[in-house]
Amino acid sequence: MARVPVNEGCATLRKVVVAEIRDTPLSVDECLTAVRASAVGGVALFVGMVRDHDGGRPVVELDYSAHPSARVELARVAGEVVALDGVRTVAVVHRVGLLQVGDLAVVTAIGAAHRAEAFAACRRLIDEVKARVPIWKRQLFTDGPPEWVGACCE
Repeated sequence: MARVPVNEGCATLRKVVVAEIRDTPLSVDECLTAVRASAVGGVALFVGMVRDHDGGRPVVELDYSAHPSARVELARVAGEVVALDGVRTVAVVHRVGLLQVGDLAVVTAIGAAHRAEAFAACRRLIDEVKARVPIWKRQLFTDGPPEWVGACCE
């Protein structure tokens, strides 16, 4: 994985440093560290976790699956976000496989010149990942049959 050195001096730096789909546990610290650069004045993070309910029904676990094109689309979305005004660096990782309540499902980090740009870009990144990246989840409930959901990170 490519890292942006903290002493990176170019104020026009724009780089997607991480855009991956993994079947191993995710790290907030990894994404935070990845987006650090001298041109970055603010970092916004989003962490999606498996919760214990959905629509009032108790959730036991989630099973995420990704289409083979998901990695390419994830990189495309990250590339579009890094091109936004003020954004300098982007990191996004999504987990696939069987996840338990409390596990991290997705982590996004935006390094931007200012906090307002970082917050706006982080919101856009996770919204676009949910809308466009072909990742599905199967929810297992304690009180009935599993349910497939066609969007990630609900």
